[in-house]
Amino acid sequence: MASPPVLAQAVAPDGAGTSPEAAAPQGSATNLDTVSVLGNRSQPRSVSSSAVPIDILGGDEFRNQAATDALDQLRVLVPSFNVSTIPIDDAASLVRPANLRGLPPDNTLVLVNGKRFHRSAVITFLGHGLSDGAQGPDLSVFPSLALEQVEVLRDGAAAQYGSDAIAGVINFGLKKANEGGAFEAFAGQYYEGDGFTTQYSAQVGLPLTARGFATLTLEWREADDTSRSVQRDDAAAAIAAGYPGVPAPAQVWGSPKVEDDLRFVANLGISGDTVDFYLFGNYASREVDGGFYFRDPTARSGVYSNDDGQTLLVGDLTGAGGCPVIPLRDADGNLFPYSTVSAQVAALPGNCFTFLQTLPGGFTPRFGGELEDYSVVAGAKGAWGAWHWDLSASYGRNDIEFLIYNTVNASLGPDQPANLRFRPGGNTQTEKGINVDLGRDFDVGFSQGPLRLALGAEWREESFKVSEGDAASTGIGPLTEQGFALGSNGFNGFSPRTAGTFDRSNWAVYVDVEAQSTERFLLAAAVRHEDFEDFGGTTNGKLTARYDASDSFALRGALSTGFRAPTPGQANISQISTVFGGTSLQDIATLPPTNPIAELKGARPLGPEESRNLSLGLVWDSGDWLVTVDAYRIEVDDRIALSTSFDLSDAERAALVAGGNPEAASISSVTYFGNAFDTTTTGVDLVASVETAHFGGRTTYSLALNWNRTEVDAWDPDFIDEARVYKLEESLPRTKGYFSINHQREVFHANLRLGYYGSWYEDHLDSGVVRAEDGGLPIHEGSKLIVDAEVGWELASGLYFNIGAQNLFDETPADNPWGASVAGAAYPVHSPYGFNGGFYYARVGWKF
Repeated sequence: MASPPVLAQAVAPDGAGTSPEAAAPQGSATNLDTVSVLGNRSQPRSVSSSAVPIDILGGDEFRNQAATDALDQLRVLVPSFNVSTIPIDDAASLVRPANLRGLPPDNTLVLVNGKRFHRSAVITFLGHGLSDGAQGPDLSVFPSLALEQVEVLRDGAAAQYGSDAIAGVINFGLKKANEGGAFEAFAGQYYEGDGFTTQYSAQVGLPLTARGFATLTLEWREADDTSRSVQRDDAAAAIAAGYPGVPAPAQVWGSPKVEDDLRFVANLGISGDTVDFYLFGNYASREVDGGFYFRDPTARSGVYSNDDGQTLLVGDLTGAGGCPVIPLRDADGNLFPYSTVSAQVAALPGNCFTFLQTLPGGFTPRFGGELEDYSVVAGAKGAWGAWHWDLSASYGRNDIEFLIYNTVNASLGPDQPANLRFRPGGNTQTEKGINVDLGRDFDVGFSQGPLRLALGAEWREESFKVSEGDAASTGIGPLTEQGFALGSNGFNGFSPRTAGTFDRSNWAVYVDVEAQSTERFLLAAAVRHEDFEDFGGTTNGKLTARYDASDSFALRGALSTGFRAPTPGQANISQISTVFGGTSLQDIATLPPTNPIAELKGARPLGPEESRNLSLGLVWDSGDWLVTVDAYRIEVDDRIALSTSFDLSDAERAALVAGGNPEAASISSVTYFGNAFDTTTTGVDLVASVETAHFGGRTTYSLALNWNRTEVDAWDPDFIDEARVYKLEESLPRTKGYFSINHQREVFHANLRLGYYGSWYEDHLDSGVVRAEDGGLPIHEGSKLIVDAEVGWELASGLYFNIGAQNLFDETPADNPWGASVAGAAYPVHSPYGFNGGFYYARVGWKF
């Protein structure tokens, strides 16, 4: 819900009621470096005077680094924010899941100019345990040049902003300019010589009548893919046996290729005599193309063999029979030479088919998608007597059309689509909202100021659409009953039976009050009631206090309850994915809780997650030094996530097919969404900064450190297992932080940042077993120090250029102990600082 009009004081200290969106702009964006609109619903505050912990990142600080994606930019600058590279994880490689304070991406609310931003259409089927099943927003759609500042509220705020604000809130504040602009070019690549990235940015500020502004920002980016792979042992064995066309490496682990990444943001406002009008929105599109698992021509089930590679899978195309058994291995498990096998394949009768005839070297699917995201918010605000009002409407849409190629629908036999390209369909998330916010001050006799009241109401509707795939991607071909896998191998298309649009509406009301009851004591309270048409209502509250013991030292704290509503996508999505099942690839179906197959395995309708947040902190602001320390505790009950996989027996599979569920024919196991475990997350944030005159200029030293731990308090052992619990508790580093030095002297600046990542755990390829002796693939990685450095010059003419390196000393995780023997990844694939190594870059631009 939008912030009330009294947020005007962020740029209009006289309290005249002018909004940040429609305030009279300057030639350059208004500087709000120390002021945040988050933390309360009435009056913006500087970080040092806030009653809750808030990080404020200036636009230049956000942009002046190697990363060109907002996710990676936040990861570097906010210690409690984590995101991985995500090389092979279905749709998660297209919209990467991010974690604030160790919680899933849909536990963080995202705002733009104080208004709720829509979530993405991607549901993270494979999220390394922590993010499995999450549906969060796509932060990468924002061009960094458009941002005035980014505010990160590190405190539960569901009582103020509604669903999703359990871990905190991120607000992207857009620039407001009625003249001037900038052009910029960026280029960089990894030390390995791959991942070459180019980005071009442009911004212009235009007058919109004599009292308004229109700030338009456009960015275009492309990034080549990377490879940090080693040859798989099975692929090497196939090459040694003479199988032709086996790739080297057979499987690519790295960042996906990004093409035509276009991002546009418009921010407009007009200030009238009594009413201010604002309009802002975004448009973004990109194409992403990444790798998938290699299909071994001597073992891949459903395509080449159905008995662990002992014999070749041969199909009878006409029913004439006479298809012989062709062995692939001897009694000791060694591969027969390809020449021996191919001779038998060549002698097959004309009615017999095997994929060794068309793809003798196996194949590695490529998976990607075309993404489109757009939103618009329009509103007006003004004053009516002593009341300030703000009325707005919003529309947001995120659409993704999936693509998979260099693969097959094995059940179709030789009848494959041209160029082995499939369109599996797509997902679309659409959100609409209308809200009204009111605020005014009441003189209740407090000597230090009035009682500030904010209240409002909101209506929202969200829908999740599943678009069916083409016939080839969903087809149940004639070889299905002979053991050939149906659907596009690796990512089955959405069938007409599972396609559809699923929507839900809700309404909410809230009240927020704040009072400086004495010179040193601030007290605020909020309560919000929200009602959803699918599971009913929920009421949440928050109490916040701050005590200034002296002019430089203060204590602060907050106690709140919160919630997150299950999304229509989580309640209705169906998808079949190929995952590594410990020893081999398996087809796993993710099904709605109401699907007959899921119900057979214990699925129940989804309910909301519920949370309790407690934070206590202190602030020391001496003028030169600013130090904040905040401890927090977040309890979340009935967390929503994907279940462990449940194997289907032959009898269950047959019964389901007979009952009208033909897709069950090739499914080895199923998983579904459910409310099944409770967690407690505790942590401490330390933030300190001091500005000096060292080295003949202005030198700022900054330290930000986070310690975070999540414990699973209770779980349903029929829903998740020990391996999932261990990942939830250990997969992220418990300690993460950075120490930075920023030096500015005349036209020259230099930045040095030391980033620290504590030890962490990876269940490689989600093997599902904790210990290696039990067949698991555990990786325990130690701590790492990452160094970033940049120098630059900005001339009086407006011309500027920067050169720098991220991960200056080319640090990577330790070599993957399971790399060659399992799936060919040179490093652990969920490293919190990535695995691509050092990246160098240059940036040149002109401000006018």
